[in-house]
Amino acid sequence: MFPNSTAAGPAVPGYLAVDSGGSGLRVAVGAFGGAPPAQGRSSTPVRTGDRGIDPAHLLELVVPLARTLAAEAGVDELTTAVVGAAGFATLGAALRAELPGALAGELGVGTVGLAADAVTAYIGALGARPGAALAAGTGLIAIGTDLRSWRRADGWGHLLGDCGGGAWIGRAGLEAALRAHDGRAGGSAPLLERARERFGPPPELPGLVYPRPDRAALLASFAPEVAACAPDDPAATGILRAAARHMAESVAAACPESGEPEVACTGGLLNLGEPLLSFLREELARQVPHARTATAQGDPLHGCVRLASGLAAGDAVWPEDPRLLCVTDARKRAT
Repeated sequence: MFPNSTAAGPAVPGYLAVDSGGSGLRVAVGAFGGAPPAQGRSSTPVRTGDRGIDPAHLLELVVPLARTLAAEAGVDELTTAVVGAAGFATLGAALRAELPGALAGELGVGTVGLAADAVTAYIGALGARPGAALAAGTGLIAIGTDLRSWRRADGWGHLLGDCGGGAWIGRAGLEAALRAHDGRAGGSAPLLERARERFGPPPELPGLVYPRPDRAALLASFAPEVAACAPDDPAATGILRAAARHMAESVAAACPESGEPEVACTGGLLNLGEPLLSFLREELARQVPHARTATAQGDPLHGCVRLASGLAAGDAVWPEDPRLLCVTDARKRAT
């Protein structure tokens, strides 16, 4: 039974789905084959440290939400949990080692799937079809599969990659603003004005950005300002054009080279709209001409739900990979 459940009669089994990204996390709890899940969110990003993504902090954020949402959804027993986490491929060792047992101990979960957020984005967007998905939010990663193995591109974090993602666009926009402040070539007076309005005097910007643990999210918060300036500002337009080129490069690297793959784009960065999407369509047509563009069926949280349902039913078709998608019998790891 779900811990602290007081339900009478047969337990109602359900799933826990968690989408953890650079700007916080979203959680869904629902009954299998039942009504739409109850959903909640935390605006606190999961910490990373010397051991990578912090499993204790993730658990601290998720467990209270899971209990509350289980009550709302009428779920008495969580049999399956799926956590899709940004940075899992490179920073997920501690999650793999500790989170399944911790979820079993705290919530009674039996099966735990841990995945890169790009994998859950793919599953949410394309389901069981071969192709590639671009997950564009605070960071950026592309992932593709022929349903036998995964191929990923980028997703290296805002200091080493995530080229074309929200933090990349925001950082480029702030650089253009500071160039204008200095009087250097390539500057943007409109972006400088928006940076002043949002962050204060330009000389104070480094002290605001560098110490922040949520630095990537802070940089990404400036991306909408770049998109807003783009129609009338060549510097902002150039940033979005370069972002689209980087995004398509990642898709091309991850997409299967043969067959009739589909490409779907997902993530909050797409909310920047036509100033970015018009360039992205052009670049995808140029760099992956053999792929058909498809509308994403759902987002990464939907992918977590879809994967949880597949694991519970025993018909999940997506390939396991130690760094991208691993499934564990959590009760054997419970402490």
